[in-house]
Amino acid sequence: MPGPLDGIRVLDLTRVLAGPWAAQNLADLGAEVIKLERPKKGDDSRAFGPPWLKDAQGRDTGESAYFACANRGKKSLTLDLAHPKGQAIARELAAKSDVLLENFKFGDLDRYGLGYAQLKEVNPGLIYCSVTGFGHTGPWRERPGYDFMIQGMGGLMSVTGERDDRAGGGPQKAGIPIADLITGMYASIAVCAALAHRAKSGAGQHLDLALLDSLVAVLANQGANYLATGEPPGRLGNDHPNIAPYQVFRTADGSLILACGNDNLFRKFCEVAGCGSLPGDARFATNAKRVANRVELTRLLSEIFLRRTTREWIADLEAAGVPCGPINDLKQVFAEPQAVARGLKMELAHPAAGKVSLVRSPMRFSETPVQHDVPPPTLGQHTDEVLRDLLRKNPSDIARLRAEGIV
Repeated sequence: MPGPLDGIRVLDLTRVLAGPWAAQNLADLGAEVIKLERPKKGDDSRAFGPPWLKDAQGRDTGESAYFACANRGKKSLTLDLAHPKGQAIARELAAKSDVLLENFKFGDLDRYGLGYAQLKEVNPGLIYCSVTGFGHTGPWRERPGYDFMIQGMGGLMSVTGERDDRAGGGPQKAGIPIADLITGMYASIAVCAALAHRAKSGAGQHLDLALLDSLVAVLANQGANYLATGEPPGRLGNDHPNIAPYQVFRTADGSLILACGNDNLFRKFCEVAGCGSLPGDARFATNAKRVANRVELTRLLSEIFLRRTTREWIADLEAAGVPCGPINDLKQVFAEPQAVARGLKMELAHPAAGKVSLVRSPMRFSETPVQHDVPPPTLGQHTDEVLRDLLRKNPSDIARLRAEGIV
């Protein structure tokens, strides 16, 4: 059955991660995504290796795992946008597309005749989504923005990492490029909303997504904590700023996450842990009291957790309905029965590697299921197909464009 965005064509002028992540989401939802890449080099992330995808004999293919993670479901067309003929082809494609995604620096595409105001003239219904570091307004709009620096500038690193007074204390970035990924997710939502608006009005529009805006938006409770108090929250390591106990504890053989999100769960935990008197202690009777007396509560519970193994704790706490879990590495993640049952790891045929293992989209639809049929493309894999079938170029036209280095 076709996906929910079947019939929507997306022209993807993005590279690396935030924009490609958005485009991949749209591809997962059934849109046709045509990715424009530089001739010979392609998306920068094609060179972000090792690791590389392996062929059937275990040899490196030169196709990076990084590129593969964000570009499934797309067609790759190589095109030199710095050349007037390449710009003309891009305009032809935009005229036949519903959505255009781009993450060029502010003003760059205007110089190529590919800005929103210019393309709106040839396609009034075009939804034009720009993804930049700082947006298209404000004093920083011309500055480049990269995930790591945005994590620092946007405040995430100020609340991530161990406390300064503990060993290893200090700011830390997230283990994934979270600013890029979150911006890509917001861009996906914005595009779908703009498509819904166009379905009613017939009008396209310009979407202005920024890494800084998106990162600050997902500070969520930490951002709200600051706005409510005027006091910037600090780093708490694995402790929760508003809930206790909601943290990591060492066990007899490893570590465990305990998540007592309310007073009832804390009472259940204490029954399992053999410390049933704690909920009656005035210092720990309510969540607010436990947060205020976090240090002493942590000291008491840390001693108790050392009495059992991680698996013993998980079995006992799960039986009592107390949320908890291990800290898995990725090998353990994909081996978990729930991950296997949900099919989080999938395999697609790949033109260079034979097959490629990827993470399945988390979006599940009862009526229009996500279809994973198209692997990450090799560079320029669909150039002839798109030029021939969509733009009606004949073989001699395509050969001439290739000879001139336009494609």
